[in-house]
Amino acid sequence: MTTLPVIETRLRQLKLSGMLEAIVARADEARRRSLDPFEFILLLLDDEIARRDADAVARRIRQARFEDLCDLREFDFVFNPEIPKTRLWELARGHYLDEHASVLLCGPTGVGKTYIAQALGVAACRQGRRVLFTKTNAFLADLAGGRADGSWQPRLRRYLSPELLILDDFAMRDYTLPQAEDLYELVSRRYRRGSLVVTMHREPKDLYPLFPSPVVAEALLDRLLNSAHVITMLGRSYRPQQRPADLDSGTKKQLQRASAGGGKFA
Repeated sequence: MTTLPVIETRLRQLKLSGMLEAIVARADEARRRSLDPFEFILLLLDDEIARRDADAVARRIRQARFEDLCDLREFDFVFNPEIPKTRLWELARGHYLDEHASVLLCGPTGVGKTYIAQALGVAACRQGRRVLFTKTNAFLADLAGGRADGSWQPRLRRYLSPELLILDDFAMRDYTLPQAEDLYELVSRRYRRGSLVVTMHREPKDLYPLFPSPVVAEALLDRLLNSAHVITMLGRSYRPQQRPADLDSGTKKQLQRASAGGGKFA
């Protein structure tokens, strides 16, 4: 008589250990419903496919190195109704990835640009895409280290290989010439080959003065803006809603005044 331990051994030999979790429940279901043997086998195979798909998504999300696991379904669009909900949901479907286009999320501090960027990244992971999230300053520091120790090329390749690269907090300050050149290399090599999602608190027209070389600025920004969906996110900052409840009233008023001017770029 065939026993469960015998089946377990065979499944392990075939690297189908994931089926072990489902086989007992599915066997009970098969007896209860008087399933045909082929129907029973199909149920087990469907379970295994679903498990592998879920594991693959989890692996891609882990490799993307998000700061937070964000989901567009959980974003509070009611708080800032000016944020273009329909356009963001359309982008979440991933067509821009097939086009190797980019997405620029522009707006003042605190309106949720980083959250939306990561939510688009998570959606891409669920669609089978390879994604990497990084702060722009961290990317520049990494490549600066590569210039120092001779590993610049392999470090850059790490940012070129994913189908989607998310650059958070772009254009926070003026760039040095080496930093501008590193950004140019990244953008130019990904242009029409891979997608970028970029968050920034400036309008695109205000980016040019940040670069020390007008030639580099023009070459970089022409490629970045030419293939991008520009999403302007205006509204109030979400961050006051997340502050500790035990702040004294004076501090609360100061913080509220500081964030009340939302809707304008910094």
